[in-house]
Amino acid sequence: MENSTKSVVHRLSDPLKLIGPFQKFVEQESIAGLFLIVMAIIAMIWANSPFYPEYEALWNTPLGVHVGDFHFVKPLLFWINDGLMTVFFFYIGLELKRELIVGDINTPRKALFPFIAALGGAVVPIFLYLTLNDNPETVRGWAVPMATDVAFALGVLYMLGNRVPVSLKVFLTAFAIIDDLFAVLVIAVFYGGHEIDGRLLLYAMVLISLLGVINNMFRYSTLVGFAIAVVVWYLFYRAGIHPTVAGVILAFTIPMRRKVNLRTLSIYLNDISQKILNKLDDNEQRLLTKEEINCIQNIENLTYDVRSPLQFLEYRLHRFISYGILPLFALANAGVHIDSIANVNMAMIGVIVVSLVVGKFVGILSFSWLGLKLGITTLPGHMKFHHMVGVSAIAGIGFTMSIFIAILAFGSESVYLNSAKLGVVLGSTIAGIIGYTILRVYGDKEGLPQEAVEEFEVVQVHGCAKPQDK
Repeated sequence: MENSTKSVVHRLSDPLKLIGPFQKFVEQESIAGLFLIVMAIIAMIWANSPFYPEYEALWNTPLGVHVGDFHFVKPLLFWINDGLMTVFFFYIGLELKRELIVGDINTPRKALFPFIAALGGAVVPIFLYLTLNDNPETVRGWAVPMATDVAFALGVLYMLGNRVPVSLKVFLTAFAIIDDLFAVLVIAVFYGGHEIDGRLLLYAMVLISLLGVINNMFRYSTLVGFAIAVVVWYLFYRAGIHPTVAGVILAFTIPMRRKVNLRTLSIYLNDISQKILNKLDDNEQRLLTKEEINCIQNIENLTYDVRSPLQFLEYRLHRFISYGILPLFALANAGVHIDSIANVNMAMIGVIVVSLVVGKFVGILSFSWLGLKLGITTLPGHMKFHHMVGVSAIAGIGFTMSIFIAILAFGSESVYLNSAKLGVVLGSTIAGIIGYTILRVYGDKEGLPQEAVEEFEVVQVHGCAKPQDK
């Protein structure tokens, strides 16, 4: 028994075995964050090299559909920012629905601490931006510093290793999801078209409702969902609402419930395997019998039905988003061409940097402290207040969502758009360095293993959890 206990503690002290799926998620997010940095650097170098004309020409390449009287052709940059980014927002919607149902914000008490932190992280940067900005033409960018880039932020935490507790990474993930929700609401309300076509919007909502009924009453079909989603996306665009909002709404039509549970699956698989074994003969090269084909088809159907459509879609999209869409977005949008000082607005850059670095830090920290002092929230897990100090600084990394909002706010106005992008890149860099330094200096070197022994009662064995005897 003593050796068994030592084995358990030894395994628990290994963070890679301990965290399992969440650790794998954090690792992927951190690598994706580094990939984003590389793409952003490439974009900046490319945009300020002799090959800048080719950079501009690439993103202005016309693409679209022209069938009969229907003509919908847009630049490549549009398809990235309004098309592929809709898939990214769809992914955010899937995350949000999962967290609301079974995740770290599925009860008011769980959601309260990250919600209050995210509220402070949105309100104070906006207030700072509006207070410091004295140019009426740049007021439209007030929402730029309110967002946090979870890939970058988790990447910074991952580089700190076991100096930070797992609960801090979980908190940051929940915080970022709520933060993204605030950003989506702002985009929907303030950054849509100038006029909203209620008729087209009604058609879109009817289709979304129909898709929800189909997905929940019948067998979920990715093909049917995609076809309806394309039409909804187009209706949102024509209605004057940014189509990325459609992505979030469509995510809530995806079922979370599984049709078959694991116990039922095991029973069925055992029954089917026995039927196959009973029919086997020495001639393994023969063609399958009709009954064997039916057995294999039943296995495929069971495998499909045991998966949650929402969880499966989230799993399949994660790498596509992290290593495809977001890096492509960074490559297309982070390239700021600076041919002279007149090409940027230094005052605006300073406002965004201060709003991201100071606004996020003060907002998250002060609102979190207030919630703790009033007794309406508690620090989750083994987090300490100095962890909140560090993560409040790291949350100033805005990058992807901040640049996206800047594009919506300033459109083709290159001076203000370039200034906003530079402010976001500079502010995010400073925030990341400050947050990393704080947690590096004041982090707990043995925090993760200690937390592991006290909090977790499972041992990860080849990807599966095995309960421990008490």
